[in-house]
Amino acid sequence: MAIQRLDNIGLVVDDLAAVIAFFLELGLELEGKATVEGPDVDRLVALEGVRCDLAVVRTPDGHGRLELMKFHSPSGTTTAEPNAPVNAHGFRRIMFAVDTIDEVLPRLRTHGAEVMGDLVKYGDSHRLCYVRGPEGIIIALAENVA
Repeated sequence: MAIQRLDNIGLVVDDLAAVIAFFLELGLELEGKATVEGPDVDRLVALEGVRCDLAVVRTPDGHGRLELMKFHSPSGTTTAEPNAPVNAHGFRRIMFAVDTIDEVLPRLRTHGAEVMGDLVKYGDSHRLCYVRGPEGIIIALAENVA
Protein backbone atom coordinates (compact mmCIF):
# COMPACT_ATOMS: atom_id res chain seq x y z
CA MET A 1 0.00 0.00 0.00
CA ALA A 2 1.44 3.41 -0.97
CA ILE A 3 -0.23 5.61 1.64
CA GLN A 4 0.05 5.15 5.38
CA ARG A 5 -2.30 7.83 6.76
CA LEU A 6 -3.54 11.39 6.43
CA ASP A 7 -0.96 13.23 8.54
CA ASN A 8 -2.49 16.71 8.76
CA ILE A 9 -4.49 19.39 7.00
CA GLY A 10 -2.89 22.82 6.65
CA LEU A 11 -4.78 26.07 7.17
CA VAL A 12 -3.19 29.45 6.44
CA VAL A 13 -4.58 32.09 8.80
CA ASP A 14 -3.91 35.70 9.73
CA ASP A 15 -4.66 35.67 13.48
CA LEU A 16 -2.89 32.52 14.61
CA ALA A 17 -3.63 33.06 18.31
CA ALA A 18 -7.39 33.44 17.73
CA VAL A 19 -7.56 30.34 15.54
CA ILE A 20 -5.55 28.27 18.03
CA ALA A 21 -7.86 29.41 20.85
CA PHE A 22 -10.93 28.46 18.78
CA PHE A 23 -9.70 24.93 18.12
CA LEU A 24 -8.54 24.46 21.71
CA GLU A 25 -12.02 25.50 22.89
CA LEU A 26 -13.47 22.90 20.55
CA GLY A 27 -11.39 20.30 22.38
CA LEU A 28 -8.33 19.85 20.19
CA GLU A 29 -4.97 19.75 21.96
CA LEU A 30 -1.92 21.84 21.13
CA GLU A 31 0.80 19.49 19.94
CA GLY A 32 3.44 22.13 19.31
CA LYS A 33 4.45 25.49 17.86
CA ALA A 34 7.40 26.51 15.74
CA THR A 35 8.73 29.17 13.42
CA VAL A 36 10.10 27.89 10.14
CA GLU A 37 12.35 29.74 7.72
CA GLY A 38 15.49 29.37 5.68
CA PRO A 39 16.62 27.99 2.32
CA ASP A 40 15.23 24.49 2.89
CA VAL A 41 11.78 25.87 3.67
CA ASP A 42 11.96 28.21 0.67
CA ARG A 43 12.81 25.30 -1.63
CA LEU A 44 10.14 23.06 -0.09
CA VAL A 45 7.26 25.49 -0.58
CA ALA A 46 8.60 27.23 -3.73
CA LEU A 47 8.62 30.72 -2.18
CA GLU A 48 11.46 33.13 -1.42
CA GLY A 49 12.20 34.46 2.06
CA VAL A 50 9.68 32.39 3.97
CA ARG A 51 9.12 33.09 7.65
CA CYS A 52 6.10 31.27 9.03
CA ASP A 53 4.79 30.66 12.54
CA LEU A 54 2.90 27.42 12.83
CA ALA A 55 1.02 25.41 15.39
CA VAL A 56 -0.22 21.83 15.24
CA VAL A 57 -3.43 20.92 17.04
CA ARG A 58 -4.71 17.37 17.28
CA THR A 59 -7.87 15.57 18.19
CA PRO A 60 -7.87 13.91 21.62
CA ASP A 61 -7.55 10.46 20.02
CA GLY A 62 -4.30 11.63 18.34
CA HIS A 63 -5.41 10.65 14.83
CA GLY A 64 -6.49 14.02 13.38
CA ARG A 65 -4.17 17.01 13.09
CA LEU A 66 -4.44 20.54 11.75
CA GLU A 67 -1.36 22.58 10.93
CA LEU A 68 -2.22 26.24 11.41
CA MET A 69 0.15 28.63 9.63
CA LYS A 70 0.71 32.40 9.80
CA PHE A 71 3.04 33.62 7.03
CA HIS A 72 5.00 36.75 7.94
CA SER A 73 6.90 36.68 4.67
CA PRO A 74 6.20 36.60 1.90
CA SER A 75 2.81 38.11 2.64
CA GLY A 76 -0.06 35.82 1.75
CA THR A 77 -2.78 36.31 -0.79
CA THR A 78 -6.48 35.90 -0.26
CA THR A 79 -8.01 33.52 -2.77
CA ALA A 80 -11.43 33.05 -1.21
CA GLU A 81 -13.98 35.31 0.41
CA PRO A 82 -13.92 34.58 4.17
CA ASN A 83 -17.72 34.45 4.29
CA ALA A 84 -18.09 32.24 1.22
CA PRO A 85 -20.90 29.67 1.41
CA VAL A 86 -20.21 25.99 1.91
CA ASN A 87 -20.68 25.27 -1.80
CA ALA A 88 -17.75 27.51 -2.88
CA HIS A 89 -14.96 25.62 -4.65
CA GLY A 90 -12.07 24.32 -2.58
CA PHE A 91 -11.77 23.01 0.95
CA ARG A 92 -14.76 24.45 2.77
CA ARG A 93 -15.20 22.67 6.08
CA ILE A 94 -13.81 20.18 8.56
CA MET A 95 -16.22 17.92 10.47
CA PHE A 96 -15.68 16.91 14.07
CA ALA A 97 -17.55 14.28 16.05
CA VAL A 98 -18.50 15.70 19.46
CA ASP A 99 -20.18 14.27 22.54
CA THR A 100 -22.86 16.96 22.83
CA ILE A 101 -23.34 19.86 20.43
CA ASP A 102 -25.29 21.80 23.06
CA GLU A 103 -22.19 21.86 25.28
CA VAL A 104 -19.75 22.80 22.50
CA LEU A 105 -21.65 25.66 20.83
CA PRO A 106 -21.71 28.09 23.79
CA ARG A 107 -17.95 27.69 24.25
CA LEU A 108 -17.26 28.33 20.56
CA ARG A 109 -19.51 31.41 20.59
CA THR A 110 -17.12 33.01 23.09
CA HIS A 111 -14.60 32.95 20.22
CA GLY A 112 -16.97 34.64 17.77
CA ALA A 113 -18.36 31.46 16.23
CA GLU A 114 -21.82 31.53 14.67
CA VAL A 115 -24.11 28.70 13.63
CA MET A 116 -24.54 29.07 9.87
CA GLY A 117 -27.90 27.41 9.35
CA ASP A 118 -29.90 25.31 11.77
CA LEU A 119 -29.00 22.57 14.17
CA VAL A 120 -30.76 19.61 12.57
CA LYS A 121 -31.50 16.04 13.44
CA TYR A 122 -30.46 13.94 10.46
CA GLY A 123 -32.57 10.80 10.43
CA ASP A 124 -32.29 8.75 13.59
CA SER A 125 -28.52 8.83 13.78
CA HIS A 126 -27.07 12.34 14.17
CA ARG A 127 -27.56 15.94 15.18
CA LEU A 128 -25.52 18.21 12.90
CA CYS A 129 -24.69 21.88 12.48
CA TYR A 130 -22.26 24.05 10.54
CA VAL A 131 -20.34 26.73 12.43
CA ARG A 132 -18.34 29.64 11.04
CA GLY A 133 -15.37 30.47 13.26
CA PRO A 134 -12.54 32.98 13.13
CA GLU A 135 -11.37 34.04 9.68
CA GLY A 136 -14.36 32.36 8.06
CA ILE A 137 -13.23 28.83 8.95
CA ILE A 138 -16.20 26.48 8.68
CA ILE A 139 -16.48 23.43 10.88
CA ALA A 140 -19.29 20.94 11.11
CA LEU A 141 -20.25 19.33 14.40
CA ALA A 142 -21.75 15.84 14.48
CA GLU A 143 -23.36 14.31 17.55
CA ASN A 144 -24.26 10.63 17.38
CA VAL A 145 -27.75 10.10 18.81
CA ALA A 146 -28.29 6.51 17.70
